[in-house]
Amino acid sequence: MRRKTVVDLQKMKAKNEKIAMVTAYDATMARLVDTAGVDMVLVGDSLGMVIQGMEDTLSVTLDDMVYHGRCVARGLSQAHLTVDMPFMSYQVSPEQALLSAGRLIQEGKAQSVKLEGGERSAAGIEKIVTAGIPVVGHIGLTPQSVNSLGGWRVQGRSDDAAEQLIQDAIAVQNAGAFALVLEMVPAELAAEVTAALAIPTIGIGAGPSCDGQVLVCNDLLGLDMSFSPKFLKRYAELENPIKAAVSDYIEEVRAGTFPTEEQSFHRHRTAKKITRLY
Repeated sequence: MRRKTVVDLQKMKAKNEKIAMVTAYDATMARLVDTAGVDMVLVGDSLGMVIQGMEDTLSVTLDDMVYHGRCVARGLSQAHLTVDMPFMSYQVSPEQALLSAGRLIQEGKAQSVKLEGGERSAAGIEKIVTAGIPVVGHIGLTPQSVNSLGGWRVQGRSDDAAEQLIQDAIAVQNAGAFALVLEMVPAELAAEVTAALAIPTIGIGAGPSCDGQVLVCNDLLGLDMSFSPKFLKRYAELENPIKAAVSDYIEEVRAGTFPTEEQSFHRHRTAKKITRLY
């Protein structure tokens, strides 16, 4: 079985087949979502919050992304792997963007890279694509710009903001990106962008009209029940069952009822030959 390619994903839009993408940050989760049949796996810089416990994504480094990309790649056999370019790994210049993208492909084992920004990132996208590296764009709520956006807010609600978002989407497509993430934008605007573009759109908090959807694996599995944004649907609620299982383990260890004979090993005993001397 081969991994999905850029061409496969673009054909899905042409056939009106929805693209399912989830994040993963390690080989175990990658294997599970890959076996389930997901089309794309994103190693998101959201690992700063989900894995590292940070308040935002801004502290994530390129080395972090390379490491987690490499881990996830080992767990995949069919899903396309895209890896986020973290804050300040591409903003300085198109040349810096290309070098960073090259590391994610060479060392992080990505098939494509994802970066934030519309018109402002177009030159970097074009530089990367020209070198033969596929790019996923990302507009709307761009977490690396959370400080300038004034927090985690829906983008594109006013007429002017909506027009700018459309221009950003066109700029990303014209620069050569093969897909575009739309995050936290009005559903009507996302539908308009999706209809206007030849490349697939992947929504998160962007309504049902996008060509695909993405969720963080930990969120859709309910590993943190305190996190409940409007766009999230939990397909499981695993936080409490996991805590209960660990509590049961602790109780048995302290009571001395684990491990039992079933979980124990023993030495091989060999009969000794006794020789009598007379």
